[in-house]
Amino acid sequence: MNPTNADAAARVYEELLTRVGEANPRPRIEPVRRLAELAGTPQLSYPVIQVAGTNGKTSTSRAIESLLRAHGLRTGLFTSPHLVDFTERFQLDGEPIDGELLASAWDELRLPLEVVDAELEAAGHGPITFFEALAVLAYAAFADAPIEVAVIEVGMGGEWDATNIADARVAVFTPIDLDHTAILGRDVETIARTKAGIVKPGSAVVTAEQHPDALAELEAAAERAGSRFVVQGRDFRLIEDRVAVGGRQIEFVGLSGRPYDPAFVPLFGRHQAENVTLAVAAVEAFFGAERPVPEEVLDEGLGQLTSPGRLQLIGTDPVIYVDAAHNPHGAEALARAVAESFSFEELALVVGVLEEKDAFGLLRALAPIAHRVTVTPVESPRSIDPTALREVAEDAIPDTPVEVADSLPEALDEARAWAARGEGRAVLVVGSVLLAGEAIAHARSEEWGIA
Repeated sequence: MNPTNADAAARVYEELLTRVGEANPRPRIEPVRRLAELAGTPQLSYPVIQVAGTNGKTSTSRAIESLLRAHGLRTGLFTSPHLVDFTERFQLDGEPIDGELLASAWDELRLPLEVVDAELEAAGHGPITFFEALAVLAYAAFADAPIEVAVIEVGMGGEWDATNIADARVAVFTPIDLDHTAILGRDVETIARTKAGIVKPGSAVVTAEQHPDALAELEAAAERAGSRFVVQGRDFRLIEDRVAVGGRQIEFVGLSGRPYDPAFVPLFGRHQAENVTLAVAAVEAFFGAERPVPEEVLDEGLGQLTSPGRLQLIGTDPVIYVDAAHNPHGAEALARAVAESFSFEELALVVGVLEEKDAFGLLRALAPIAHRVTVTPVESPRSIDPTALREVAEDAIPDTPVEVADSLPEALDEARAWAARGEGRAVLVVGSVLLAGEAIAHARSEEWGIA
């Protein structure tokens, strides 16, 4: 991004940061609808595929977008949070949005924001939040581009998430598990009920395999909406998944019932193979379930697929990977992916976790692949203190050395020095999306030449 575009995007981000942050969502949707209405209802300008769930949302969203782009459609992709650059959240045709285009859409949103903020204040409610404004900005910027289809990742939950002002043609659900329990509920059933709020009348509902309680909630929502309901493992399925150089070789059956030819996916872990299978079914549902994705489109769409922050290589001397896994379910998938995809003799974890997360569960899930751990703070006021995190790590991964660092650069220096002292050693940074972004930015600043 050139300096002018970067400055324009930075201005938008700085102004958004004056609003209540996305870690503190408000369970409401009407003010967002009102804001979008005053902005010209941009979310109705193009068809939408909406993606909700607990883990795999971003990877699945990126796969859907890549397949749609390979079909020749002009695409918009909205994901959150960003890793390094704010414009990562808004992708046009697979690239971060132009900063000036984003700033133009933001400037047009100023007056509607002032009106809605004033209305909310008069009613005794808080103003539009960071994420509420962000979601409407995404819809508006995509309308201005313009695009032909949007893939929209839900921020948190579903029913009252700010992205849910669109009438999605396809509602996609990745695996639902416990996360954000203080806000979404303390059991899978309650969480799934909230996420099911993205199902709209007449839409297609495409879901990954789910816990029975979650599946029941999604199916009930689809029935109420008169939506077709298709489930991975029943209506479409992954039939073969093998480790390949640089990723996976997969075979699957889509909604048409037709097996696809073997396809290469340049991502690590069986969970990514499952995500891709889900994404293909979502694209089939978008175009009409009886119409398989053409093989040449599949090859192009999957071949160009990336998933930043998901087992992303950021250094080679020594080998350093980063992963944004931040809950036990995601950490379990990560541990399996590392074990089956790599042959490290020893692996050092650099771990930072936010206070609202299940640090013990996350670390316990990573125990099978950990040979040493360095805990570090995340650059956030919500970070768990590293001294406290060390105690959690010692309980979760007993008989494993645990070191404390005062910062991520210090933690990386310590872990890299350890890795350089032995053959077959590597480093994995994990525990938070924010930490993953910090690690990628640090690798770039140090010119490790990969990130």
